[in-house]
Amino acid sequence: MHREAGLEQAIRAMGGVSALARSLGVAQPTVSLWRRVPSERVLSVEALTGLPRTVLRPDLYPAPTEHPANIDDIDRARSDEYALLASLLLTPPDANLLARLSSLQGSDDTLVGRAHAALGQAAAAASADDVAREYFHLFIGVGRGELIPYASYYLTGFLNERPLARLRGDMKRLGIERAAGHFDPEDHLGTLCEVMSGLAGNRFEIPASEEQDFFERHVAPWAGRFFADLKNAKAAKFYRAVGALGQLFIDIETEAFAMETRRSA
Repeated sequence: MHREAGLEQAIRAMGGVSALARSLGVAQPTVSLWRRVPSERVLSVEALTGLPRTVLRPDLYPAPTEHPANIDDIDRARSDEYALLASLLLTPPDANLLARLSSLQGSDDTLVGRAHAALGQAAAAASADDVAREYFHLFIGVGRGELIPYASYYLTGFLNERPLARLRGDMKRLGIERAAGHFDPEDHLGTLCEVMSGLAGNRFEIPASEEQDFFERHVAPWAGRFFADLKNAKAAKFYRAVGALGQLFIDIETEAFAMETRRSA
C-alpha cells in the first residue's frame, strides 16, 4: 500500500514503524495499515517528530498564504507577529524553527527588538526535545498542564463557557471557519492569534473595523494576563521569552487600538 509523503517522513524521523507506533501507544500493525497520518493523530505526530502539520497532512493544514499586495508594512509586521505567537502556542517548535528563531539575536534596539533578541537567545540555547517536554508540562501535562490557554478558563474558571459561545458566534458572523482537523475549542489563544494574523494581514473579506472589535472582545480581556503567567510559569524556560514577547505585543496592540478609538471619537 502506497503511503503519503507526510507519513513516510514521520516514520523516517522516528526510526521506523515500530518506533512511531510505540511512541503513539498503538500497535505496530495499526500504523502499518495507515496510508496517511490520521487527522486525530496529526498533532501528536507533529509533537513527536518535529515535522510541521503542513507537511504531515497538507490537505488539512495547507501552507499559509502570502500577504496581499496591498497590505502596509506595519500591518504585515503585526500579522507576522501574531502568526509567530500562534505557531509557538499551538505546537512546540521543531529544530528548524528554533534555528530560524536564533537569528533574531541581532534585532533592532526597540522594546520589541529586544524581546525578539531574548527569544532568539532562548532558541539558541534550547533543543527541540527539551522544548517539546517544556511544552507538554506547560500546556498538556498529566491530567492538565501548568497553564490552560483558553479564554473561557481565564475569564470564567471553566472550559467551554460563554466566552467560547460568543467567539463562535462572531466567527460565524464574519465567515471565519476553524481549520479542518483542528479539534481544540476555538478560544485557544493560539487559534485567536491565527485569526488576528489573518485580520491584520487582510486575508478575510470583512470591514476594517471588525479587527479592533474582535481584538477587544476576544483577545484584550485575557491574553496579556496569560502571557504574563507564561513568563512566570515554573516550567517555562524557552517559553519565558515567548511570554515576555506576547505580553509586550498585546500591550502595544491594546494601546494602538485605544489611540485609534481616540482619533475617531
